[in-house]
Amino acid sequence: MTARRLRASLKGWGGVGAMAVACALTAVFALVLPLCGSKSGDGSTGIGGPGVAQGTQARASACTSTNAQDQSLNPSGDEGGRTVAAIKKRGYLSVGVDQNSYRWGYRDPNSTKKGSDLEGFDIDLAHRIAQDILGSPDKIRFHAIPTNQRIPAIQSGQVDMVVRSMTITCKRLDDVKFSAPYFLTGQQVLAPKKSDITGYDKSLSEQRICSADGSTAYEKLKADKDGGGVTASADISTTVPNQLDCLVRLQLGEVDAVVTDGALAASQAAQDPTVELKGNRFTTEYYGVAMNKTADDLVRRVNQVLVDYRKSGWRASYDKWLSPTLGADSESAHPPTAKYK
Repeated sequence: MTARRLRASLKGWGGVGAMAVACALTAVFALVLPLCGSKSGDGSTGIGGPGVAQGTQARASACTSTNAQDQSLNPSGDEGGRTVAAIKKRGYLSVGVDQNSYRWGYRDPNSTKKGSDLEGFDIDLAHRIAQDILGSPDKIRFHAIPTNQRIPAIQSGQVDMVVRSMTITCKRLDDVKFSAPYFLTGQQVLAPKKSDITGYDKSLSEQRICSADGSTAYEKLKADKDGGGVTASADISTTVPNQLDCLVRLQLGEVDAVVTDGALAASQAAQDPTVELKGNRFTTEYYGVAMNKTADDLVRRVNQVLVDYRKSGWRASYDKWLSPTLGADSESAHPPTAKYK
C-alpha cells in the first residue's frame, strides 16, 4: 500500500522517480544482499575482528582537511599478510557497497543480464580487487550498506572493506584505514531547475536542505549553521540513511535542496531531468577504499591494486559510467595522484 501511494504521488516524475523510491525501499527492507551463508569476522581470522595481533601505525597528528588523502600506507603485493591470507582461505571478498547510486553501485532495472547483478564505477573497482587477491572478479560477496553504517560494518567485521563513494577524512581515519584516493569530487547543491537556489550561497537561506546521515555533506552543513555561515537560517534537520533518499524527498516537495558529493549529484540529475546542479563544488574531497584499522596488509595490497588500476582499467570504467554525467574532460576524469605517509 505504501509503495502504491508513493508511485501515485510520483507519477509526474516518470519512471526514474519511481525507480528511486523502489531503490530506497529496497535499502530499507533488505540491508544485506544475497550472501550464501557468509559470516562476520570473529577476531581470529584477521578479517575485521578485534583479535588480530598485527601492528598498526597511528594516524599522523598532522592530518588536515587538505592532506587526509595522503595518509595511507605504501603499496605492496606481499602475500604474507594475515588479513589477505584469511580472505584467500575463505575464498571470497566481502565488500560493503551501495545498491542505489546510479552509475556508482546500482541495479539497472532495464538490464538484460540474468539475475540482478550490481554495476557501476565502485562495483568495477571491487571486482578488480577480488581479481587481484583471489584470481577471479567473481569471488566476491556484496553487502548493501547505508551511508551511516559504513564504518560500523567495517569495525564489526561484517565486511572486509567498503567501496562506496566514501570520502577520506581525518575524523574517519580515527576509526578505519583508507586506501590511497581513487576519485576526486566535492560537495555540491542539487535543486529543481525552476528553483531560485543558485548554489552554496545566501540563496539557501531559510531553505530546507537534505543530506545523508553520517556524510561529509551533513558535517559541512552543521558546521556552517553553528558558525553562522551560509546555512545559518536553513533547516538542515532532514537526514536520511542513504543519499538517494534525499532525491525522493526533493521530488516529494519535502525539501528544497540536496547537498551531496557532486559526482553523486550529477548522477541523480541524470536520473531526473527536472533537477540540476546549482553552482560549483564548494569542497575538495577524495574517495578511498575503507578497511579495518588492523588490516595493514590489506590496505597495502589494495594500494598496489590501485597503482595498476590507474594505468589500466580506471579510465575505461570512468568513460563507461561517469563520462556521460561528468564529462570526458572534467576535473574528475583522471585518477588522483597517490601520496603515502
